Amino acid sequence: MGDTPDRSANAGTGGPAVTIGHPGSAGAALSVDVPVTPAGRAPDGAGWRGGDGTGLGGGGALPRRRAFGAERLFQGFTMAAGTMVLVIIVAIAIFLIAKAVPALNANTVNFLTFEGWFPNEAEPRFGIGALAFGTVLTSVLALLLAVPVALGIALYLSHYAPRRIGTALGFLVDLLAAVPSVVFGLWGRDFFYSPVQEFSVWLNRYFGWIPIFGGEGPFGRSILLGSLVLAIMVLPIITSLSREVFRQTPTANEEAALALGATKWEMIRTAVLPYGRPGVIGATMLGLGRALGETIALAMTLGIVSSISFNIIENGGNTVAANIANAFGEANDVGRGALIASGLVLFSITLIVNITARALIYRRREFTESAA
Repeated sequence: MGDTPDRSANAGTGGPAVTIGHPGSAGAALSVDVPVTPAGRAPDGAGWRGGDGTGLGGGGALPRRRAFGAERLFQGFTMAAGTMVLVIIVAIAIFLIAKAVPALNANTVNFLTFEGWFPNEAEPRFGIGALAFGTVLTSVLALLLAVPVALGIALYLSHYAPRRIGTALGFLVDLLAAVPSVVFGLWGRDFFYSPVQEFSVWLNRYFGWIPIFGGEGPFGRSILLGSLVLAIMVLPIITSLSREVFRQTPTANEEAALALGATKWEMIRTAVLPYGRPGVIGATMLGLGRALGETIALAMTLGIVSSISFNIIENGGNTVAANIANAFGEANDVGRGALIASGLVLFSITLIVNITARALIYRRREFTESAA
């Protein structure tokens, strides 16, 4: 069966050696003395040498990385680009704070709760309460109107429409995103105003007992009109991103659902929608960011009344961006500082929305990782 390896000290080699017996021909054993030395030390203080004298056994040392090459240059460029984004955000915040502080010090009322906007008076009085409320209300209402329609269009283009029809309709939806906001504003003010006014009267007549449809008029230039125009503006953004996310659903997931006997809708509900949920959340938040910062379209369609009210059909409503567009031309030094202060609030709301979106997507990342 072979000899059992035995250990013996060999003073001539500078340390202990292991004698390993291997079975050879005719039962003979082959003994090899392998020097055993502490880690990092060579026998007799000499360095380990390979056949090429490089100090490494075998084929020699790997080539050294160049101190400065194309890879290091690209790495530095990408790091600088990423850092520049943070620098720009911090610079914008510093600018807004520096310009807003003098106006806030001159303000004679509570900036966060006061509903009026009178920064050009001898005793400036202005607050962000009504403007922030109108900004959030119009944006949320626009998303409630746009998201279901956008998801329906995205699912039709990605899973129901024939290839040629889906491509053509997808191109038209993408083209809608290229329409300038001022065109939407003019269309909403001059063409969409009358249908919305008649619809508001109908809602008030039959559903006036609901607070959001109450009031005695006038109707027309209202939160409802501004939200409808805003919903049409964010619709192509949400639709395009959701469509691309749904198309990325692994074919194996869809075929597995169909193989188990699921209908087309059940396959979409169990395979497509769970996989695309993080992308849909990201698309919705991107649309919300667009809605929060919209200026000209809302300035043309809202009644520009600074008050906190949940009524969406009476004339009124105002947003931070629309107020800046309407009031900047006639503002004095304090007035411009007040508008910049309102811009700072809008900047903060946008950051909060984006951070929330990233947190939601991060929590749902297992759907994308499962397809890897």
